[in-house]
Amino acid sequence: MKDAKHLDREATIAVLGLGFVGLPLSVMLAEKGFNVTGIDLDPRKLASINSFKSYIDDISSERLTNVMKANRFRVTDDFDRLEDVKNIIICVPTPLTADKNPDLTFVNSAGEEIQKRLKKGHLVVLESSTFPGTTKEVLLPILEKSGLKAGSDFFLANSPERIDPGNETYRVDQIPKVLGGITTACAEAAFDIYDKIYDKVVLVSSAEAAELTKLLENTFRFINISFINEIAMLCEHLGVDIWEVIGAASTKPYGFTPFYPGPGIGGHCIPVDPLYLQWKLGQYSTVSEFIHLSDEINERMVHYIVRYTKQLLQAEGKDASPKVLVYGVTYKKDVADTRDSKALEIMEEMKAEGMDVYYHDPLIPSLRIQNDLLTSSSLTDQLLSDMDAVVILTDHSSIPLQQILDHSSIIFDTRNITRGRSSVGKVVRLGEGKKI
Repeated sequence: MKDAKHLDREATIAVLGLGFVGLPLSVMLAEKGFNVTGIDLDPRKLASINSFKSYIDDISSERLTNVMKANRFRVTDDFDRLEDVKNIIICVPTPLTADKNPDLTFVNSAGEEIQKRLKKGHLVVLESSTFPGTTKEVLLPILEKSGLKAGSDFFLANSPERIDPGNETYRVDQIPKVLGGITTACAEAAFDIYDKIYDKVVLVSSAEAAELTKLLENTFRFINISFINEIAMLCEHLGVDIWEVIGAASTKPYGFTPFYPGPGIGGHCIPVDPLYLQWKLGQYSTVSEFIHLSDEINERMVHYIVRYTKQLLQAEGKDASPKVLVYGVTYKKDVADTRDSKALEIMEEMKAEGMDVYYHDPLIPSLRIQNDLLTSSSLTDQLLSDMDAVVILTDHSSIPLQQILDHSSIIFDTRNITRGRSSVGKVVRLGEGKKI
């Protein structure tokens, strides 16, 4: 059963959650001619949007202003606006609890708000990354408390987000969109509208298949990055440069995909999604050894970076409250996002080891480490000279690399950006095979 109104570009779409997924999606939909209602409970986000100021790097304030002034995009904290829409897309956070279990608080809350206002003909699509079964086993029962039945009265599907913050190569609508419905009718209703939004829609057999697709993508990356980080740590004992080896292996035209070491995997997706899958597997009394080991290695990287930094300082006789400058604290280059950034954990452990920690990040003016509020230090020649070591954790495109090389006595480069560059001080790269 298809509803013709799902094909109408004038049909209003509500997007629940206006974060790193919801805001770019909302703006893109509005630019395509849909009337979009964004719903979020954060007054700061709503105030920023209503002032035509984007808080997401990938969405310029100009693009936001254009869709707002065209009355294609409106924002509110009032869930009663759901009664005026035909399509509802859920983009709320799906974090982990303190003990690394799925936290579906926001999904459950969104579901409850929707079911209070659910009407015949509504399409609801969950885009938040989550474990297989969430749409059918968690969201569906909540929505059907309304007395309406999925597949006949309303339509429910899953289409996991594939937004890559900072990626300027692909627009949101250029990335193929995976989609799976609770029923065939649900899949058809969702496909009708998603086919008008995205260049390509990949229809799978079920919501569970769509959910697992996203987890497979990020678990693949999680395992491979953790593996190459383990090899980088082992290179300290092997005396071999991991970067040279990766470059050589990459010359093979088949069978090898290069991944690169770093200070640990951060962000809301790659280190989180695999643990959603691990939790789900636990319901069947089984476990993924790959995910378990990868998570351990990812945590181990923090200790390794701190230990190696400490050894570098000690080797140069700078072990009495050494001053250490961390360059870059975001989980990814050129993205103003510190969610689950390993840089913050590294800084905490450095402080616990007696280091006097400073940081510079052009995208993060201040941050809190334990109980201390730190501000980004101005990157002057004098500051670099005063530091006992500089640790590069995030390689922003704007990094003044030559300035750092010219004025730092010790540089620990975890991103291989100093390779082949001259320096007045000592430079050590993560995984280059040097034992301190």
